[in-house]
Amino acid sequence: MSNDLVLAQSHAFAIARTLMVAVTVFQIDGAYGVLPSDEINDADELRIIHEFDPHDRRPAH
Repeated sequence: MSNDLVLAQSHAFAIARTLMVAVTVFQIDGAYGVLPSDEINDADELRIIHEFDPHDRRPAH
């Protein structure tokens, strides 16, 4: 967990590109975390920030 969103997003992007799996940045209790997207349950009370999918080839902007 991290209190820095930019750091969490940077790590999430690197993890997604290295493992070639979709990962999600989430917030809970004021801290940010990263998990593989398939491990997140709808019952979890997470605020989803962004999902990084290494297979998505859309432009960044």
